[in-house]
Amino acid sequence: MYGRKGYQLVKDFASGEKGQLKPFNSKLFDETIEECRQNQRLIQSLMRKMEQEGLDVQNNRNADYYGALVHHLSLIRNKRCLMAYVHNRADIVRDLGWRVGLELPPEIQEKLTTLEKEYFKNHSAAIKSYMGKAGIDLNVDMVPPKDPYIKVRVVGDIDEGIVMSDKTTNFARHSMHFLKRTDAEPYIARGQMEELTG
Repeated sequence: MYGRKGYQLVKDFASGEKGQLKPFNSKLFDETIEECRQNQRLIQSLMRKMEQEGLDVQNNRNADYYGALVHHLSLIRNKRCLMAYVHNRADIVRDLGWRVGLELPPEIQEKLTTLEKEYFKNHSAAIKSYMGKAGIDLNVDMVPPKDPYIKVRVVGDIDEGIVMSDKTTNFARHSMHFLKRTDAEPYIARGQMEELTG
């Protein structure tokens, strides 16, 4: 009562590692909503009691008025805690699209609710649509590269005759190439190429 459940919910979220999701705490979330309902019922009963006694609810400042005020403030606090919990989880879900890609691994998916999975799917679809219309891949590199070309070595099996953005290339195992970063990134991410530095 008096906003304790909302506080526990936010504290549960804050106890996790920054930027990492814990499984959705539906038990505590539902308890917070139930506490909000209890506060609402108590506010209504105190207001009805004041009206039945013929007291002016707007101007009279008795114990029932202050009791209703305390329950109202508790209700607002719990609502804010619920919104903070959902908003912060949504921020992390949205950021996952940039950190792990537009497809979530199963160990992350099991921590999400059905609505959060739907939110991630819609967010990813919007990003894919934008990238398709703009003709750029926003997931390639979050830090701008110093040089648009990089030197790579082929370490995995890659099909022959791959068409890069400006030429057709044969990628024999252990061969080295000087490629556009945007062309090489997908192969580096799959472990078929490695970037050579120095």
